[in-house]
Amino acid sequence: MKRIALFIVTNIAILLVLGVVLQLLGVSSILDENGVDLNLQALLVFSAVLGMGGSFLSLLLSKWTAKRLTGARVIDEPGSDTEAWLLETVRTQAQAAGIGMPEVGIVPSAEPNAFATGARRDRALVAVSEGLLRSMRREEVEAVLAHEVSHVANGDMVTLALIQGVVNTFVIALARIAGFLVDRLVFRTEEGHGPAYLITSLVAQVVLGIAASPIVFWFSRQREFRADAGAAGLAGREPMIGALERLRDVVDPEPLPEGMGALGINGGSAFARLFSTHPPIEERIEALRNMTVPTGRA
Repeated sequence: MKRIALFIVTNIAILLVLGVVLQLLGVSSILDENGVDLNLQALLVFSAVLGMGGSFLSLLLSKWTAKRLTGARVIDEPGSDTEAWLLETVRTQAQAAGIGMPEVGIVPSAEPNAFATGARRDRALVAVSEGLLRSMRREEVEAVLAHEVSHVANGDMVTLALIQGVVNTFVIALARIAGFLVDRLVFRTEEGHGPAYLITSLVAQVVLGIAASPIVFWFSRQREFRADAGAAGLAGREPMIGALERLRDVVDPEPLPEGMGALGINGGSAFARLFSTHPPIEERIEALRNMTVPTGRA
């Protein structure tokens, strides 16, 4: 989950900064036609450049951002048996998956978690938390690592960057249309852009960005199923199921009181699921049990 959350937060921040800078520089004046009309063709080009550019800039910064925000310590030289084992496990899995050796990091957090990020399949980052290393057996940690290596091998970050870029394009275009309409119809600005255009556009961009995020989250959930399948092929189905069960027990060790299911990480309403980057753990386990894996890796 950290992988997607970090990417989306960075993406929103970059879009807002770029939007403000371009407004201050007057670049968005190309959206005016004769000082009054909205040039929709120019708007679409502007939105695509800004939307796709912001998304891929977020992707390029993803490793740097992840290290800074999570405090992940990259293992350059192993200082313990555990660190040596982590490096060797990721190296073996990366070779099997056909990718370059990722950087391997440890996050100083008691929460059991792991993530992979990076713009390139051959220069990614795979990190696990101290809490995950303490709470899982080695074969389960191996399965989690295989899940993250599968994300890298599948090119999931690039795929999500493309999807986010398309979503950004429509969000930016619609936000500026909203700003244009408010500026012209409510505040009666006849030429150029008034302050209402900038304020409305930025507010609408944030609101529409949040409203459109379930699209990206849906694709993220589908990629999780695929990464689980990849992990089953690299580390075995049962260790991956065991890791998911362990995660479920650690995160939600006992049922929530009646009426509080919507607040749980694994349950909740259909509305709550729209904003979830991961499918419910039980669905992931069921999908693994129903899949066919290569002989010897069950």
